Amino acid sequence: MLTVKLLGGAKKSFSSEKLEIPSDSMNVSALLEYLEKNTLENMPHLDPNNILVAINGIDSSALQGKNTSLKDGDVISIIPLVHGGASKRIQFSLMKNFVELVRLKKTQDSIKFIESLREKYSDVTIQGVRDPFILNAEHAKKIISISLSAQKADTLLSNKIETDILMRFACTRQISEAISKAGVKKNADSILVMIGKKSDLDKIFSEIEDLLTNSVFSKDNSGLIKKEFGITEKQLECIISKTPLEDLLAEKSAVLFH
Repeated sequence: MLTVKLLGGAKKSFSSEKLEIPSDSMNVSALLEYLEKNTLENMPHLDPNNILVAINGIDSSALQGKNTSLKDGDVISIIPLVHGGASKRIQFSLMKNFVELVRLKKTQDSIKFIESLREKYSDVTIQGVRDPFILNAEHAKKIISISLSAQKADTLLSNKIETDILMRFACTRQISEAISKAGVKKNADSILVMIGKKSDLDKIFSEIEDLLTNSVFSKDNSGLIKKEFGITEKQLECIISKTPLEDLLAEKSAVLFH
């Protein structure tokens, strides 16, 4: 028996917060197909490209993605990605955390600015990542879920999750290299990754809104990222996925060890 918890807007598709599914011989992909077929008539259907699937609290993208096998007793949470507020911010739920992405306008004091935010909002995880190292929201979600899973398993690459996040975006085990490559710099575009309570994230957004650009992701970074990490088209062709670049980057990040 599989237990499927439906969070946020996913509840509207079934008029229920929880489903019990007798079959336990399926993977995530088959489960999503089952849910699609059993959506109530005239109700909104789940968008498989705009949801997070967590198995026993772990994001499936940190496991085997949609090929992750499910077993009897598993609790699967279906969480729609939430794009909160204006286009200046992207919000989504991840492993019982709220995550927000915003893009800072170019400033000479971005490092001091982030440090001041950390001091004021000590309960919020805040990290700045240079723009070229985040492909899109889906890429960010996968990398952050790996860091959160590592934190839960006590296998962080450093003693702080903020540093772990930066190292995984930079795909390096060296803190100094991660800071040099992907850390924020003066007069350079950077994206803030913030993890915490929704109320705290809303307070921060209200405080810094004037310092943010109107769009978090406004250009295609795929060429820069492939060049940075030496990723070839032949490598991408070997990955059976609708998002091969994001999945390859997530794999590179997931296999980092001490």
